[in-house]
Amino acid sequence: MLPTFTPAQWALVAVAGLGIGISKSGLPGISLLHVVIFAQLFPGIASTGVVLPMLVVGDLGAVWLFRRHAQWPHVWRTLPPALLGVVMGWWVMGRLPAAKFGPIIGGIVLALAALQALRDLNAGFLKSIPHSRGFAWSMGFIAGVTTMLANAAGPVMGLYLIAVALPKDAFVGTAAWFFLLINLIKVPFSAQLGLITPDTLTFNVVVVPAIFTGLFLGRALIARIPQKSFDILVLGFAVVAAFRLLGVY
Repeated sequence: MLPTFTPAQWALVAVAGLGIGISKSGLPGISLLHVVIFAQLFPGIASTGVVLPMLVVGDLGAVWLFRRHAQWPHVWRTLPPALLGVVMGWWVMGRLPAAKFGPIIGGIVLALAALQALRDLNAGFLKSIPHSRGFAWSMGFIAGVTTMLANAAGPVMGLYLIAVALPKDAFVGTAAWFFLLINLIKVPFSAQLGLITPDTLTFNVVVVPAIFTGLFLGRALIARIPQKSFDILVLGFAVVAAFRLLGVY
């Protein structure tokens, strides 16, 4: 059955659905929008199970729109450590309250954003680090943990992909395939925790039109943003997400 939301709450659901689509088609930092909205409508870790199938729908749409642009070496470098991170996040979710991890995730994202900002100001600063195996494994693992705990890996992968200097379309295509694979892998873990149910899936179906609308809006928006502005937006949204996770606002 569908939740008994007020008209204002259903309006927020529509905005969150648009946010999922836009984030999947180009601006991963906007994922903060639907994370915050659904966390208010479905308190606790329940929101992660509600959101996950909708993320898969958005990933499928993004893969379809940007399927020719994926840079598979970056997917294969980050996916194995991300799987380890998902398992770690699943283990933690069954034992400790999720609220404890928001500040930790926020601190990590903020530190990564600061390093990327320094690299933008000084092209020679840590020039070789983003292309190292250790960096890929670290970012993949962090993305896996954060996506399992809070569906909040968008800013993490966004920072990785701008650090390795991917063009806009390659950025979106690579992120689309990475998140499609990782989110499909997360489904049985969330189901095992009782976070995905027939009722949550019924709710997901209602939100699908808003997600697809957001996908096409995002693609149109990305086509009009210069590469430098795109990188700045990704970095800026990551910082906003970090402060939100830290509980600053």
